[in-house]
Amino acid sequence: MHHSGRNPIAFAMASVALMLASSSAVAQSFPTGPVRIIVPFAAGGTSDILGRLISSRLAEVLGQPVLVENRPGANGNVGAEFVARATADGQTLLLADLGAIAINPAVYKTSYDPVRDLTGVTMVAYSPHLLVVHPSVPARSVKELIALVRAQPGRLNFATSGLGGPPHLAGVAFAQALGLKWAYIPYKGGAAALIDLAGGHADVTFNGMLATYPYVKGDRVRLLAVSGSKRYPTLPDVPTVAEAGVKDFETGSWQGILAPAATPRPALDRLNVEIGKILNGAEMRENLTRQGAEVSTMTPDQLSAWMKREVAKWGEVVKQAGIKLE
Repeated sequence: MHHSGRNPIAFAMASVALMLASSSAVAQSFPTGPVRIIVPFAAGGTSDILGRLISSRLAEVLGQPVLVENRPGANGNVGAEFVARATADGQTLLLADLGAIAINPAVYKTSYDPVRDLTGVTMVAYSPHLLVVHPSVPARSVKELIALVRAQPGRLNFATSGLGGPPHLAGVAFAQALGLKWAYIPYKGGAAALIDLAGGHADVTFNGMLATYPYVKGDRVRLLAVSGSKRYPTLPDVPTVAEAGVKDFETGSWQGILAPAATPRPALDRLNVEIGKILNGAEMRENLTRQGAEVSTMTPDQLSAWMKREVAKWGEVVKQAGIKLE
């Protein structure tokens, strides 16, 4: 006996049609309310500046308010955990220095896992660290710096902008790669570290381009290298750390946007496309260049894969160095 309505092919096709309809419905109906961009650092920093540059333009295309909310604490952990636990509807996003977010699980006892509990939306911008020394340090190149530290281990003081942050670990990774020893002096933030370095109370540091370059221009510190995988467009004469002899060395500030792990794909894709358009406009590119950053976009999958690699890489650096914070 033939039962009508049990045709498996028709049923399968109807299910596919339903899935497609519901995923495009999510994209159409997203967002149904205000979007919050959580910045897990204080107002005025790079993440905050980027959040505010993006939010007004994003509000126009989404037809909903886009609010930037600062939730600082524990090197970005407080805000990241808040987003990891938020409703996964694409309306609560994290905009952060993703290097810091990737380092945190190795350094702190985190109650969330950035790879498992968060997912990629898009990378936003990249800005290298600058390797600088006080002008009294007798080294005019990375090679000379390496030779100096090898000849007198422990003589140089490395100013860190905060224990366990990306600039500190850039110094640790550099020293590990070369078997160097220097003393780390922790400061509360990059600004304080640079003031002391310029004042001659510390000898060397890696620090963000935006904060550090004014000291280079003012001849208060000497620039030896940039930490990117290639030379920085506005500093074409300055070698990379990798070119100067530390293979594959790449550190810096990768600003990017993550969402709670279970966020529907259509919402991620829509955000990825719209934010990508905003970032690739000429005005935004120029604005970022002035901030010492380059636009750097990725698909959600590329960003999730990048996060996974970075968490593993910095986990290894921290383990070798034995860094632990409470």
